[in-house]
Amino acid sequence: MFLIGYLIMIICVLVSVAFVTLLERKVLGYIQLRKGPNKVGFMGLLQPFSDGIKLFFKEQTYPYMSNFFIYYLSPVFMLILSFSLWVLFPQVINFYGFNYGFLFFLCCTGMGVYGVMLSGWSSNSKYALLGSLRAMAQTISYEVSMAMILLCFFIFIFGYNFVNFMIYQSNVWFFFFSIPLFFCWLSSCLAETNRAPFDFAEGESELVSGFNVEYSSGGFAFIFLSEYMNIIFMSLLTVVIFLGCDIYSIFFYLKVVFIIFWFIWVRGTLPRFRYDKLMYLTWKVFLPMSLNYFLFFSSFISLFISNL
Repeated sequence: MFLIGYLIMIICVLVSVAFVTLLERKVLGYIQLRKGPNKVGFMGLLQPFSDGIKLFFKEQTYPYMSNFFIYYLSPVFMLILSFSLWVLFPQVINFYGFNYGFLFFLCCTGMGVYGVMLSGWSSNSKYALLGSLRAMAQTISYEVSMAMILLCFFIFIFGYNFVNFMIYQSNVWFFFFSIPLFFCWLSSCLAETNRAPFDFAEGESELVSGFNVEYSSGGFAFIFLSEYMNIIFMSLLTVVIFLGCDIYSIFFYLKVVFIIFWFIWVRGTLPRFRYDKLMYLTWKVFLPMSLNYFLFFSSFISLFISNL
């Protein structure tokens, strides 16, 4: 039952990735006063499937000087990591019980750096290498403040299991007493998933598409899939931690869709950051703020327990 439940969820996630790409193109189209995809199928609904078929049927090319084995396997590695993250989906029955889900999440996001690094390095292209180096520095930097922000909330639920958020937020959302942390978390999510305005790994105007510049066909599709699966997962995690985690309510999924829409909205609205400002933001703003909140929350919890 665990395996069947997991497989059904992965199929649903892959279908949702297809329609998130359609949503993104539609929203960006309307932001730029144009229509977006509207020819293939009713209102362009079949556009993601035609794109997917086109991608997988294209010729698989590879640079002659590339490290072929690593070049071929790094997109698969990134996709497997994205699949692994979805084991953490908080369900009460018929699923894996992850008592240390927080630690597993940190391990998976930490390993994600290696996929980007290896895909950029093995291509043996200067632009791909530059993109992967940028992505490594960015992801490693933002993981520190991200882990601290997460710890601030895990001390409230007395464990590392994401299911506990559903129990402890039954009366009040964690969002209401940590609004500054919520916005720090959203910005960190953008940086972790390499999205605009922090898309330095794929700075199209600077690096000719960055670390994935040499990929075509299936390899590019796998990188694309893993990126969008991570976006959906981070949106889900935002709702789980801050906005109630009522997983048996339709509003839970509407909130997830709204956070995904916010990711796209930011991309259509803000220009790309300068790289030094990106690093300044995490080390001099997010990290001190999350550390201060962590000290405040932990002292509050310890006082509360001592008074019991």
